Order: sequence, then C-alpha cells, then structure tokens
Amino acid sequence: MPPSATPPPSPGDSYVQSFARGLEVIRSFSAQAPQQTLTEVAERTGLTRAGARRILLTLQTLGYVESDGKLFRLTARILDLGFAYLSSMPIWNLAEPLMEQLVEQLKESCSAAVLDGTDIVYVLRVPTHKVMSISLGVGSRLPAYCTSMGRVLLADQPDEEVLRRLKLAKPHALTRHTVTSTEALLAKVQQVRRQGWSLVNQELEEGLISLAAPITNRAGRTIAALNISGQANRTNVKTAQDHLLPALLRCAQAISKLLP
Repeated sequence: MPPSATPPPSPGDSYVQSFARGLEVIRSFSAQAPQQTLTEVAERTGLTRAGARRILLTLQTLGYVESDGKLFRLTARILDLGFAYLSSMPIWNLAEPLMEQLVEQLKESCSAAVLDGTDIVYVLRVPTHKVMSISLGVGSRLPAYCTSMGRVLLADQPDEEVLRRLKLAKPHALTRHTVTSTEALLAKVQQVRRQGWSLVNQELEEGLISLAAPITNRAGRTIAALNISGQANRTNVKTAQDHLLPALLRCAQAISKLLP
C-alpha cells in the first residue's frame, strides 16, 4: 500500500475498525494481485485468516467480490465506489471537453489528478497515443515527488507539509534522472510555486517529458493538476515550454473558471 500522509487513527467511537479492515482487503487487490487466495489476502492486509475470511465473504454477499472456491477477485461493482467520487464532482464532466480540445490541438495525452497522501491519483485522462510503458487510467496512482502533477499539487502546501510528505514517500530513483534528495525536491517544488507550472524531464520514465499546471478554485487553492505528456525524443524541454506550456496554462485556467 502507498504510504499515507496522515497516521491511521486509533480504534474508538469515531473510528470503525471493521470497516477500515474491509477497505484494506479491497485495496489488497491490484494489477499485481488481481486474484488472491484467502491466505494471500490475510498476509497482504495483516489480518488473521478468520478475519480476512469474514470480510471476503461479506464483500462477496454484497457483490463486490467473487470466488471460484479458492481464488477471490473483485467484481465490476467495485467501480461504483470510485465513480461515486467522480459523480460527486461534476467539474470533471465540464473539464473533459476542454481537455479533448487540448489533445486535439497538441496531439499529446492530457490528464488530471489530485493529491492523496504521497501519491497523485488520476481522475480524468484523455490519451492520444501511448507515450508511457505504464498503463494509466482513472484511479491510477503515481508518486507525487517525481511527477509534474505531483509537484504542482505539492506546491500548494506549505514547505513543512511538503517536507513531511517527501519524507513519508522515501524518494528513490525510477530512472537515472530522478531527483531523490529531499532538499533538492523541496527546491523544485518551491520553483513550481513561484512560476505556476512544472516540467519533469524523464524522472518518472526514460523518454517521457511532462508539463503540469494547477487547477484552482475561487480562493486560489489548487484542487487538481492538469498535465500534458510527450516523448522526449520529439518534444524537448524548449519545445515543451514554447509550444505546449501556453496552451496547457490556458486550458487549466479555463477549467478553473468553471469551478463554483
């Protein structure tokens, strides 16, 4: 599981431990573990086999999990939980046509993401052609420290909060270009805060260059980030800043104006 920006609360009147454990079981399924045995679920969540079994059977009764008698897997009904978040924020329905226009204009993929702990979570994506080896879609998570959207979202936080999240993330090199020093990363976030946009050159994946801009509410707070990604062999840093950045900033500003 990705590290959290806040420590988990202790069981008490305002914390339902059984519900929290149920969410842990759901989150134990992933692209790396699309189906699991009871023992594997227990190991991944730190639950006893009996505890994991009760939760899995409850989820199965509710239709969120199915089993062939040995292996458990999530059902499509689990998507209801994620789409409840998206449907509660109609801004993304309004933003999608603007993002599609940006993709048509620049011929590069466009995404929107929000900050969750030390990660960014994709809430909308309009692809054009495959530029990453990583398969991304709504709900995908990436580290904030080495992504353009992550740095834009971190830039809205005070320095002490940025440092706390960076320390929790334990930055490590994903490519030979990845910045991992906490001090250097803080400096990059501060630069993003000053200039109002972020460019990350091959820190997440070799050959990938990415630009991001903030989507802000009427109070000026960043509620999401918008990005454009392309191949570094045809979109170098100068081209990205001269050609892609102005259009990206205009799109982010247009989406921001749609916020209530």
